[in-house]
Amino acid sequence: MIISRTPYRVSFFGGGTDYPSWYSKEGGAVLSTTIDKYCYITCRILPPFYDVKYKVVWSHIEVVSTVSEILHPAVRNGLKYLGINNGVGLEIHHQGDLPARAGMGSSSSFAVGLFKALTALKGEMVSKKELAEMAIDFEQNVLKENVGSQDQTAAAYGGLNIIRFREDGKILVEPVTISSNRIEELESHLLMFYTGTTRLASDIAGDFVGNFEKKYDILKKMHSMVDEAVSILASDTDIREFGKLLNESWELKQSVSDKVSSSVVDKIYDMACENGAIGGKLLGAGGSGFVLIFAQPEKQPAIRDALSMYPCVPLKFETFGSVITYYTRERVLV
Repeated sequence: MIISRTPYRVSFFGGGTDYPSWYSKEGGAVLSTTIDKYCYITCRILPPFYDVKYKVVWSHIEVVSTVSEILHPAVRNGLKYLGINNGVGLEIHHQGDLPARAGMGSSSSFAVGLFKALTALKGEMVSKKELAEMAIDFEQNVLKENVGSQDQTAAAYGGLNIIRFREDGKILVEPVTISSNRIEELESHLLMFYTGTTRLASDIAGDFVGNFEKKYDILKKMHSMVDEAVSILASDTDIREFGKLLNESWELKQSVSDKVSSSVVDKIYDMACENGAIGGKLLGAGGSGFVLIFAQPEKQPAIRDALSMYPCVPLKFETFGSVITYYTRERVLV
């Protein structure tokens, strides 16, 4: 049996510049961190006395005889992508700490975690770079999703990083090397509220991706904010400047598409600011999911009280990325 644990991510700056159709021409960069909320994938080879070939447990329970019958598109196509045939019975379970389709890069964390577990079950060890590249290729070229390249990279590598996307297609991961005290200071200024609604990121992103030319100046500015934000973190500048930059970035992002925000998101953001928040943003492509709020610790009780109807999720940064947390030797999957 294999269990993989893959983190979700919080993206601070640069979102939108990680789409290949943009960065292949202009380059891109994202500042993001993975957090202590995870996607877990459990895989095991079914013993021969079971009368089924595949059992897949997610929001449904599937028991089928062939890979092609599996309803979950990532599992069905992921098994085919890795060349896993119908010769060996297989059981796959998915569990997540946060809701799917909520702006936390959950679909990419699932893909990364699935490949981490299945390659381990095949007796293979893949590097973080290989794992990220595999998940990016799978989501963009096999599933044909309108997704960028930041979520898979963040989930595979883990940590607080600048992820740079070069015109030649290469992706560079640069850890943000600041003191633990500065990281704790940043963490202490963050709150995350759940809107109670979800959406398919690919649907929102489809509108975004189709109009890059009209958003050129905005995306270039959002790209430049990555290094500006890192400069704030790496200096003794008041951490509140990071929050102000988040607010500026959120205002820019809303001008990209009318699908970026919603009445619920606007309500959460406005109420937070009325009670002392400095900035924030909606996490993910837009419309719903989780809203990140930046506020001084002493202001946070009033913000939580004002938004008590929305779940507030505590978060800490994590540094490991996708890992195998449990491994029991058994015959190798081929």
